[in-house]
Amino acid sequence: MKGIILAGGLGTRLNPLTEKHGDNKHLLPVYNRRMVELPFETLVDAGLTEIILITGGHRPGAFLELFKNGRGHGADKLFYAYQAGQGGIADALKLARPFLRPKEPCVTILGDNFFEDGIKEAFREWKEDKFKGAHVLLQETNKPWDFGVAEVNPFHQVITSIEEKPKKPKSNLAILGCYMFDYTVWERLEEVKPSGRGELEITDVLNDYRGFVAPELKFSVYNGFWRDLGSFDALMEVSMRLQKRERNNV
Repeated sequence: MKGIILAGGLGTRLNPLTEKHGDNKHLLPVYNRRMVELPFETLVDAGLTEIILITGGHRPGAFLELFKNGRGHGADKLFYAYQAGQGGIADALKLARPFLRPKEPCVTILGDNFFEDGIKEAFREWKEDKFKGAHVLLQETNKPWDFGVAEVNPFHQVITSIEEKPKKPKSNLAILGCYMFDYTVWERLEEVKPSGRGELEITDVLNDYRGFVAPELKFSVYNGFWRDLGSFDALMEVSMRLQKRERNNV
């Protein structure tokens, strides 16, 4: 099984570091490592040691300089691909298909997401389902309009609706940046149309899995600390947590 890291985008929320200085946001320091190393560690910790890194924007060669063949970071195999333009998460994910075997499932994680407690538990649940369908992680947020949001039926424990950055959210459950997909994801990706933002939205793929007759989308509530590192406040907060954790481990 492959782990996929999506590390494209221009990172405009982190200007002037990303625009004025020409840095890819996923290469910005978070305490004593680069941002993209955090999701890389998350995949390896879950047992995913064959990894595809998809980048874009500024300084793509810097990722090769950082990870080389991946073995120094715990990977057995590391593949690279480049996303030209800003086509969205689903568009970037398409670039991973040539590296996967027929009917091989995958775990996709965004290069700016920090899962402090890892994803082992959710991965175990998906494994118990024999890697069928898709599995996402949800967490309550006080800013649901900034995320893809899932509405859940509490009695049947199923996702009833998904919206991308809704102006009037139906719930406060954010869909975190880790998606577990079976091999049917590639066919579903081909059916996705550009949104009003001109991008291929990952929420459209998830909605396809959600379906109406036989839902193939399941979820876990993530109880650990999680942050999207797309803001300066989040960078500072996660840096401080990493510093505290490492000092406590001395």
